[in-house]
This record gives sequence, structure tokens and C-alpha cells, in this order.
Amino acid sequence: MSSISAPRYAVPLVLISLGVAAALVQQLHWLLVAVIPLLAVALWDFVQSRHALRRNYPLIARIRWIMEDLRPFAQAYMVEGDMEGRPFSHQARALVYARAKGELDVHPMGTELDVYSDEYEWLSHSIKPNSEAPEFWRLDIGGAECSKPYSSALLNISAMSFGSLSARAIEALNLGAKMGGFAHDTGEGSISRYHRGRGSETGGDLIWEIGSGYFGCRTKEGQFDPVKFAENAQGEQVKMIEIKLSQGAKPGHGGVLPGAKVTPEIAEARGVEVGQDCLSPAAHSTFSTPIELMEWVANLRQLSGGKPVGMKLCVGKPHEVFALVKAMLETGITPDFITVDGAEGGTGAAPLELSNSVGMPLREGQIMVRNALVGTGLKDRVRIAASGKIHSGAQMAKAFALGADWCNAARPFMFAVGCVQSMKCHTGRCPTGVATQEPWRQRGLVVEDKAPRVARFQHQTVKSLREIVVAMGLDNPWEIGPHDMRERLNGARSDAIDRIYNFVETGQLLQDPGSTTLAAHWHASSADSFGRVA
Repeated sequence: MSSISAPRYAVPLVLISLGVAAALVQQLHWLLVAVIPLLAVALWDFVQSRHALRRNYPLIARIRWIMEDLRPFAQAYMVEGDMEGRPFSHQARALVYARAKGELDVHPMGTELDVYSDEYEWLSHSIKPNSEAPEFWRLDIGGAECSKPYSSALLNISAMSFGSLSARAIEALNLGAKMGGFAHDTGEGSISRYHRGRGSETGGDLIWEIGSGYFGCRTKEGQFDPVKFAENAQGEQVKMIEIKLSQGAKPGHGGVLPGAKVTPEIAEARGVEVGQDCLSPAAHSTFSTPIELMEWVANLRQLSGGKPVGMKLCVGKPHEVFALVKAMLETGITPDFITVDGAEGGTGAAPLELSNSVGMPLREGQIMVRNALVGTGLKDRVRIAASGKIHSGAQMAKAFALGADWCNAARPFMFAVGCVQSMKCHTGRCPTGVATQEPWRQRGLVVEDKAPRVARFQHQTVKSLREIVVAMGLDNPWEIGPHDMRERLNGARSDAIDRIYNFVETGQLLQDPGSTTLAAHWHASSADSFGRVA
């Protein structure tokens, strides 16, 4: 019986067997497609001689590089606590994101800071808050020498260049500044087409930063060109001029943008040749002494048509700050403002050793500049801007307590347009399109969506400053003094800032420098030289 029925089942069994075999061959094909490239990579790792780990552990060693790339994200989202994370903690970033999106920015269950440790410092509130304080303030910048002073917001976008940031990031920042009525510092990369606005719409207010490369106002040899400067500076969109002497992230250091990164758009903005290395020298060639710098300030003010001209620096040698004010006294020429950039500041790329070991932090630097101006009676003529990790109204209030007239912020505005602190700025592979020139990486950054976030973050932060001023019972933030701010010395003691740091009285450096702790620096300075004279 079985011998009779066998042929009946033979054909189906054969067909099933052939189907199974075909499926196995198909699976084997895809397995080979996946495995052969991996075997090729493993073979290459085994024979190459540049990397010991890959040579000893072919293919597997590459997991290390994957983990290195993922490390910042793993730390930020799975390892760090709310108060951890550098340069900005998770809590700081969350505050910026919430304000940029217009979401709730309050915090439950009280502070997470240890109020009996040195991580806590506070501003003194009043029993009688001043609810009659104005809703907002603006600051007039520009002395008697300026025919076109500028009415500035109290929080502006700090210097970040096109080339360091993407085209879409620059557009979003500038459109946000226009929507919010505040200023956008160009950075030393000069004014690009992305600062100019879209279509027939003009862009937001600009502070044009002039660095040692004189981008946007340079000759072919890299020297300052007064004609090109006047053409740009007299434009309606440019409200102030800022001479960059140094910056917090890499003070005293120049830089080179490799020719491969000098695109036609970057070349257009900077006034350099496409594809050629773009050099920013460490020092300016236009002046070599404090007096020459002041004379150049006056020249730029005239060439710009009477607009405010200031300078930005990260404080290094104290005697050089006093050399600047002595030059102001001797020439009668004062800049309209000085932007103090703290060593904690910085965007893009900077040598690690300079970021970690060179430059004075914002607090000490700001006090030094404040003392130089107050001690010589010049503070009423020169405004001070503070820049360095300022991301909240409380930090703004603390800067005002130390003598600031307004504040600038850089990285917080990057957060507002989508930065997630992936620490990829220097690679050109920014995942959010903020710090990259690759078009496909910029695709996710939609200008029309991000610009309102920029405006909201600035508005909400200045609003929080007002709430602090009200709580302190004051009329405006310029009334906040160092006596209103307290710092912990240890778990049992705290004191007012003006009893911890030295604050000189008006004119004290002129009348009796020996009565101050700054006497040695004062006597070592000269209006004729940035070097020590004693």
C-alpha cells in the first residue's frame, strides 16, 4: 500500500524541499551580503598598522569609536543629574528650552542646591517689593561724540560668526532679534547675507565685531581698509561697532579657517578668496599702544557716521586694563562701551589648554574693568557689557551687581535654536544644524520655527530680571550693588560681595592709588605701552 501511494506524495515533497532549499539559499545570500563587508573590514583592521587596538582586535575595537561618539548623549540623558553637566547643566539647558518654547519654567520642591555650600549665593530681597517698577528697560549707549547713539535691550546675542554657526542658525538668531527688538553681534566673521534679512525684509539690529583679521573691511594683504569699513558701518542695520581684542574661550590666540572650509558665502562675508586659508592673527596690526587704540576708536566712530564704538576683551594682565584707562585720560577719547568676556565663555572650537588655563573668569574680570573705570571717574562715559554663561535673569542681576550695564549671551541662544550640547561644534557634524556648514544637517533647523523661540527666550529672561528687581525693592537693575549679593565662605559664614572682593571708590585710583589693592598694577601701567613699566 505504501509502495502504491509513495509516488502520490513524492512530487509535493520534492517541491517543498526545493522551496526550503531556495529559502535557505536566499537567507544565505543576505547573510553573505551582511557578513562579507564585515569580514573585509576585519581583514583591513588586522593588516593595517596605524591603530594597535584595531590590529589586535579587528572589527570589535571599532565599538570604542562608536561609544566615544555616543558618550555626550549618554551622559546628558542617562548619567547626569539635574545640576550636573558641563559647560551647562541639565537644569540650565531645560530652563532655556522651556522659555524658548513658551512652556512652564517653574521648578517644584525647592532648590536642588546645597544652600550651606559654596555653590549657593543669593541676592537680597526686600520686605517691601517694588511692584511699581517699569515693565522693561532700555539702555542708551553712545556719548557726546556719537551722533547716532543706540537704545539697547538689556540682553543681546553675543558674538558668533557665520562659518562657526550655520546659515540657518544665523538667520534664525537675526530674525529672532528683530522680532524681539534686541541686537545680534556678528562675531569677527563679519556681516553675511544671512544677517541681512530675507527677501525685501531687512534684518535685525547688528553689532559689527571687528577682529584682527578685519573681515569685511580688509585689504587683500589683510590690513584694515577704512573705505570698506565705512561702506559697511554706515549701513542702517549696523547700530554699534565692537573691536575684538580677545575672547574668553581662547584669549590672545588667533586662528586659521582652512581653505577647504572657505565657501563662496564665507568668502563674500569676510572679503577673502574662495578656497584660500583665512587667517586671524593673534594681535591687531592697526595699533600697538593704548593711545593708538583710542585714536582708532575715534577714527572708527567718525568713519561709521557717529555710531557707538567699543571693545571686547577677556581680562588677562590687570596692568593692561589700567593702561587703557590711562590712555583714555591722556587722549580724552573714550570707547562707548567695553564688553567683558569671561574665560568661561566660548562657542565653536578653541585649544583645550587656552580654554582651561588662560584668561580671567567673568566675575573677576568684570570687577577689574569696573574698578578701572570707577577709580578713574570714567564709568559714566563707558558702559560695561558682561558676557560669559549668562542664561537667566538671576545671572543678569548678579552681573548688574558687579557693575554691568547690559548682558550678552551666546550658547543659551544656541540652545534656543535647537543646540543639544552634543559637543560636536568643532567637527562640523552638529546633529541639530546649528554649528555646521553641511546643508543636509541644517535641514532640521527651520528658521520660521526657531526665530520665535529666540525672541521668547530673550523676553522671558529679561522678564525674570524684572521680577528680581521688584523682589529687591528697586526701581531698576542699575541700582543693584555688590552689597546686595552674598556669597558663602564656608558652611557657617557668608558675606556681601563687596566685603569679599575689592571695590574702589569713584576717583580713588587718581587721588590715592596706594590706598587700594590695585596700586602695583596701576603703577605698572602706561598709556604709551601695553607692557609693564615698573
